[in-house]
Parts: sequence; structure tokens; C-alpha cells
Amino acid sequence: MLVSYELVDDIGVITVNNPPVNALSHGVREGLVTALATAQADSSKAIVLLCEGRTFIAGADISEFGKPPQAPSLPEVNAAIEGASKPVIAALHGTALGGGFEVALSCHYRCAVSDAAVGLPEVKLGLLPGAGGTQRVPRLIGVEAALDMIASGKPVTAAKALKLGLIDRVVDAPLKAAALAYARELVAEGAMLRRVRDMTVPAEDASAEQFASWRTTLGKRMRGQQAPQRIVACVEAASRLPFDEGLAFERGQFVECTESEQSAALRHIFFAERQAPKVLGLDPASQPRPIQRVGIIGGGTMGGGIAMCFANAGIPVTLLELNQDGLDRGLALIGKNYGITVSKGKLSEQEAIRRERLIRGTTDYADLGEVDLVIEAVFESMEVKRQVFARLDEVCKPGAILATNTSYLDVNEIARVTSRPQDVVGLHFFSPANIMRLLEVVRADDTADDVLATAMAIGKRIGKVPVLARVCFGFIGNRMLRQYAREAQLCMIEGASPEQIDGALTGFGMAMGPLAVGDLAGLDIGYKARQALTDAQKGDPKSYCIADALVEMGRLGQKSGAGYYRYDPETRARSVDPEVLEVIEAQASKHGVSPRALSSDEILDRHLMALVNEGFRILEEGIAQRPGDIDVAYVHGYGFPAYQGGPMFYAAQRGLASVRDRLKALQRQTGAGYWEPAPLLERLVSKGKSLDDWMAEKH
Repeated sequence: MLVSYELVDDIGVITVNNPPVNALSHGVREGLVTALATAQADSSKAIVLLCEGRTFIAGADISEFGKPPQAPSLPEVNAAIEGASKPVIAALHGTALGGGFEVALSCHYRCAVSDAAVGLPEVKLGLLPGAGGTQRVPRLIGVEAALDMIASGKPVTAAKALKLGLIDRVVDAPLKAAALAYARELVAEGAMLRRVRDMTVPAEDASAEQFASWRTTLGKRMRGQQAPQRIVACVEAASRLPFDEGLAFERGQFVECTESEQSAALRHIFFAERQAPKVLGLDPASQPRPIQRVGIIGGGTMGGGIAMCFANAGIPVTLLELNQDGLDRGLALIGKNYGITVSKGKLSEQEAIRRERLIRGTTDYADLGEVDLVIEAVFESMEVKRQVFARLDEVCKPGAILATNTSYLDVNEIARVTSRPQDVVGLHFFSPANIMRLLEVVRADDTADDVLATAMAIGKRIGKVPVLARVCFGFIGNRMLRQYAREAQLCMIEGASPEQIDGALTGFGMAMGPLAVGDLAGLDIGYKARQALTDAQKGDPKSYCIADALVEMGRLGQKSGAGYYRYDPETRARSVDPEVLEVIEAQASKHGVSPRALSSDEILDRHLMALVNEGFRILEEGIAQRPGDIDVAYVHGYGFPAYQGGPMFYAAQRGLASVRDRLKALQRQTGAGYWEPAPLLERLVSKGKSLDDWMAEKH
């Protein structure tokens, strides 16, 4: 039974039991209304609402989105609770989130155990609270705190919720006994039915200027997203309208959000993130190996960031560098990074010290003899990596996992220098590793199933979103990035300015434009990599000649104060540099390109089509398991806007036939072979099938 009811002396107890998170399915909603009606009619003097399992109601049943609504709706459930003739007390544990917290807000009183948390995270799915959250929260805690909570989607602890006024009491476990005692206390006091709907938002806390300021702030902080602006409008309605009118306005805004492309995209990413760690075809008997200590080879920016990932998760790390000077620099950088986090108020000094102490430095490979996992993060050179892995093969214990952080190189070749290729895997972190969420797990030909299971498990343990990739040059993300970067260079030599190119992409929602990203990373990195390639491997000179010319002028990007842009030496503020336009014009003339005006739409389209077409090739070759895996990789590793859903979701929404036709048009226009539509795309269009159909047939 999803919802049960019992009478404990003179207190009615409604219990929800819908594992794993007590989601508000139709059965739960129906059960709540039925139990409430029973409690209203019996001898109970108050009603306690609680949940079995590890959490209070953690939200709506997302699987019901997009389906015809079934009565009772959540607003109807909440109205029934709030309109009850006896006090209803919500007893919270675990997380009371979204619709679950809206249920609690409709109760007359709320108590919670100390480790509980409450929140309204709907904005993260392109939604807003649709069952009274935007109307009740500002009535309880005021506009400022309400907007801070709802627009961020971040949960708050029980202690903070008590301080704000979202809950009425923090109680000790066991929760049921404490909630019953609290209910009896309220009955003894003759406590009134405290309905939040009857409260008003303080007028002094709801000025027009305040709402305008929030709109501006959220417009910058959550650029391009619609839901945050709708949330402001709903909270403003709570301060201006009677409760029922505000509730109707909120519901209208909620329904529009559920039907929006942005919410569809964010829900797609939500589910894709949860699918990505699941390795298709993996032996179900494979269990992750225990990881209690980790070794990192290389104390540079990447190695230090990786070390922090594990220390942040409470896992001891041994960081190895070739010499003491390099080790000292690496440990100092880690200390500096923790110091910055403390200065921003995101970490206590005591906790930073605790984490930093988990990272021990060494210059002796023998100190890696007992680690369970070692990750190499050295210079991107096959010869260097082969030397490192040969040494690790000698010193690491049997069963230790040997991982490479390579961005491009052949993991099979690296594995072959060891006597245990089954223990070798790619773990490609993204810089800065302690912040970026993507982890590409690269499966080599001989990688054992339990090694893959371990990689996925440890990725989640350190807060990453692990995505499986097979071996190819650049794996998923960087292989696609080459096509994207090519278009930035070609658009530039054809006549678009750097700021126009970057503006087209950031206007779409990308975190940064491709040329600004190049300046941030350093233009010399790509330049050095190209020096090791043949002319054929480099491709069309027009796709790199401007970058090479800038590097040869000493313009390496932010680190030299100039790249595609000029940078203020103090603030790093970016400005347009006419000298770059001269370089572009000179290279266009040298390569026989006649400059023309490019629209922002063309620039954006070419970049997106380059990503999408390569994505289809990657799927067909089996480099990625699923279209959603590619989307997750691009959202969490490359700044693709989550509210656009990722490159493959974008293609599906645009229509595969439309994508194919646009690629063919680009091919006719340029004569370039890389615009030829990927075979998988052609087949799907010819058969009238979708990527979902392809996945269903494949598996």
C-alpha cells in the first residue's frame, strides 16, 4: 500500500511508502486524499504526515510529465491538507524537495530531524514550483529569501529552514515518536490551524525595484533561461494578488514551463546523466573493486585538480612528481586553490586543512605500491606515457587499476606496455578537474568489466558524471571539438570577427565562445600539437593559419596578454584588438579567400552542424553508447547549455531530415567532404526513424 493510515491514541498518522524516494505518483496523491478524509472523520485530534524509507517525499513523479493529468492533482491534494479541520503536522526526514516540500508547506506545522533538508529544485529542470511553492514560501520567509531559495533550486538544511521560518521545530530521532509528541503538545496548547494561505507578504519586502533587481541578476546569472524569470513573476504575484489568484497564475506559468523546449531539454539531461554510468552489456556479476587509496602521477594543474577531487571525497592521495621542486609547486598550488575556496566562503578553513592533509607528496614510485588506483596526468606524449606505465606496471600491486588522463592518445597502445592490459582504463578529467563534472571513462580493448564498474562507481563517488567512450583520437568530446574549432577558424578567415563568432555561440547559450576558450587554454597548446602532425593530418591550412600566425607573433592568449583578444594585465578584462583583424585579412589574402559578411545565424548553424554530424559518426562507430551520453559530455565538459539539451537532442528537436538537408546544403556550398551527412543520419532519415528508434533497435 502506497499510503496507509492508523490511529495512535488520539493522533492520526498518515504514512507514505513509495520507494525509493516516495515520489508523488498518482497512487500516492490519491492515497493522501483518502487517508486525510478518513482522519477527518475519526476521533483523532491532530494528524501527522510522515514517510517510510530514507526520505520524505522527494518530489513529483517526473515520469508523469507530458502525460494526461490524473485527479487528484497535487494542488488539489495540498488544498485538502490545508483545508483540514484538524492540525496537520508534516514530519520530515531525508529530503523534502519540490512537490514533497509543497505538501509539507500545505500542512499547518512542520517538524524535521536535524539532518533533513528542504528545497524547491524545479528550476533545474526548467520548471517552477507548481503546487503553491512560489505562493507559500514568500508568505513564510519574505521575498528576498524566497527568491534566493527558489531561483537557485538549492536545498537548505533543517537548521537554516528553522531559522528562516520554513519549519517550526527540529526534533530528535526517532522521528515518528518525536512527531507524535509534538502533535500532542500542539493539541494540548489548543494550537490554531495555521494556514500559510492566510498569511500576507510584508509590503516593505516587495518593492518593484526589488523585483527588477532580481530579474537583472538572474538574467546574468542564469543567462538565456526562462524559468528563473517566471519564478520572479510568480513571487511578485504572491506579493500583489490574493492567494487563489496567485495560485492560478503560478499554475499557468508552471504548465507553460512543462510544455517548453527548455524544460524538455533539461529533463532530457536529467535522465541522460542517470543513464550514462550504466555500461551496456557489462557482466552483471562484475563488482567494483574497493578504492581506498589513490595515486596521481603529475603535480601540475591537472594532476593537482584530480588529487583534490579524491581528497574532497575523503580518499587519501599520494601525489608523485619527478623532483622535489615540482612537487613543492604542485602542493602549493593545491593549497592555494583550497585557500581561494575558503575565501569565497564555500569551505571552512578547518575542512580545507583536513582535505589538504589527505594529499601526501612523493618523488619515489615505490610509494605507489599499495594504491588501489593510480591516475597518470603527465605531458601529452605517447613516449612519456609509455615510460610512466611501464614503471607503474613494476611497482603497483596486483589488481591495482592503472588509469591514463590522456585527452587524445591511444589507450590500447598505453596498455600494451604493461603486463596487465585488463587493468588499464582511460579516466579523462576536464580542467579545472576539481570543478568540471565530466569524466570520460575510456574503455580499451582489454579493459576488464570490473575495472569499468569501478571507474563508473568512483566517478560518481567523487561527484563526477562518468560517460563511457571507446578508443579513437579525442574520444567523444575532443573528437567533436576539432570539428567545432574548425568552423570557428573558417568563419573567421571568411570574414567574421572573433567577437561576432563568440557572440553567436554565447547568444545560443554556450558558456564561452570558441575563440575566447582558445585564449583561455593557450593558443600555443594547439600550435605545438600541430607541429607533430603531417600536412595531411593538419587538414586545410585555412583552418589553423590565423591561430599559427598569432602564436608566431607571441600572442598566446590570456597568459601573454593577447590572443584573439587583448587582455588587461590586472583584471584580465577582454577587449577587441584591431591588430587581430589585420592578421585575419592578411591570412585571407594569402589563402585566396574573399571576405564576406556572415550572419550570426550562419555562424551558429555551422558550429552546431559540425558537432551534430560528428556525433552521428561517433554513435555509428560505437565510440559512444547513447546519444544522451554525447549530450551529457558536451553539457558538463564543453559548456553546451543544458537548457538546449546537448548536440544530439538539438538535432532531434530540429528534425533529422532538416539536419540532413542543411548538411547537404553546406556540402554543395563549400564542396568540403566533411559536410557529407553521416551514414547513420542518412539511414535514419531515409527510414523515417528517430535516434530513440535506433537505440531501441540496437538494444
